[in-house]
Amino acid sequence: MPCESCMERDNKSTDATMEFLLLGFSELLCLRVLLFLIFLVVHLVTLVVNVMIFMAVIMEPSRPPMLFFLCQLSVIELCYTLVIVPKVLLSLIVVGGSTISFLGCAAQMHLFVALGGAECFLLAAMSYDRYVAICQPLHYVVVMSEGLCLRLAVACCLGGFAVALGLTVAVFCLPFCQSHRINHFFCDVPAVLHLACTQSYTPELPLLAACVLLLLLPFLLILTSYVGIAAALLHVTSTVGRGKAFSTCISHLAITLLHYGCATFTYIRPKSSYSPARDKMVSLVYTNITPLLYPLIYSLRNKEIRGVLRRMLRRKKIAQLN
Repeated sequence: MPCESCMERDNKSTDATMEFLLLGFSELLCLRVLLFLIFLVVHLVTLVVNVMIFMAVIMEPSRPPMLFFLCQLSVIELCYTLVIVPKVLLSLIVVGGSTISFLGCAAQMHLFVALGGAECFLLAAMSYDRYVAICQPLHYVVVMSEGLCLRLAVACCLGGFAVALGLTVAVFCLPFCQSHRINHFFCDVPAVLHLACTQSYTPELPLLAACVLLLLLPFLLILTSYVGIAAALLHVTSTVGRGKAFSTCISHLAITLLHYGCATFTYIRPKSSYSPARDKMVSLVYTNITPLLYPLIYSLRNKEIRGVLRRMLRRKKIAQLN
């Protein structure tokens, strides 16, 4: 049913030559320069930190499963920021917002959802790694073999990209009103759905299905792993042993809560409660802040990654002296 506030549907609304206008932060004219500098600095620091972790893990001869997963997480965060942040910086330079083509908007949405979904699955794989390490320490090396880690990594990426492809196709097959102004700084799913000329809840079904597959399913797997870990720790009488086991999980728990908190707030709610200003603020957190926080959290809490980074810097210093 066409929305009453929409004008007659644009005949070119499904044409690949159609363009969207990303309004970004056009209402904050006086803060453009400050926001641009902040985003640029955060983006550059995020790139440097994630590249350092990636290079450090790659140069390490023996890579435990957790380091392997951290390397993949760094790659995902690198791609995540490169998909979103350059367009954000451009929107702050161009007065009145920046344009993006129909296909460009679809590609950006697909990559964003795919990388976010791959990260959800990866967090589930990392929780399983912690479960095996704590509950089956004697079989850890055998269970978490290099082959299994590689298969889990590939499955995470393929699962995220497959679900994202279905969601993107479903969203961009919808009829759009003549207004192609997206009140956001990138082609996020709720912002694009808000332009659809329909008042029914049918267009939200693909988003609901994607949330079940990308958010609920991995979350249940993570919850199952931590229930098993909690049950195993009940049989540990040593306070030191419990503290050591908990310290190996705290980084993963922090990232999981941060990732799922932002995603749940943004995507698991009806279209009627859509608020552009609120969504943009939450999106700022998980597209600019969390890609920087994730490696920092693991670098500060994980002894293995700290050791790898120290060895990489030591090798670099020796090479410079030679």
